[in-house]
Amino acid sequence: MARLEQAAKEEVSYAEFLDQLLACEIDAKTHKHLQICIAIEEFDFSKCPSISAQQIHELARGDYLVKAEPVIFIGESGTGKTHLLTGLAVAACRQKRRVRFTTAAALVNELVEAKHQLQLSRALARWRRREKPRELCSGAR
Repeated sequence: MARLEQAAKEEVSYAEFLDQLLACEIDAKTHKHLQICIAIEEFDFSKCPSISAQQIHELARGDYLVKAEPVIFIGESGTGKTHLLTGLAVAACRQKRRVRFTTAAALVNELVEAKHQLQLSRALARWRRREKPRELCSGAR
């Protein structure tokens, strides 16, 4: 609201105001993206010796994506599962791969709900589907 009031006070045009808002949104998204991108690099593997740094870095290369293999992390709360999987998801996105991230609880809830709606086979098909990566940004057509 402060930006709107400031723009009105300065008699900024609608186009310029929209441009300013979009620039702020881009800055915010870029900042968030950078925070996520460093997820794997920042992980302290020494605090969780059961997690292999080498294996995580191998996963980040994306060979499992080519083979359409799922990645599932199982462990105690607070061990860094979400942190590392977020980093792997970002690495996959950099490779222009589609990513679907969920928790076990959310997956179970989704499947139970689908079963109640007699849509279980459709929900399972969505999870089985292997789609080719899509180019997110394209140049000239």
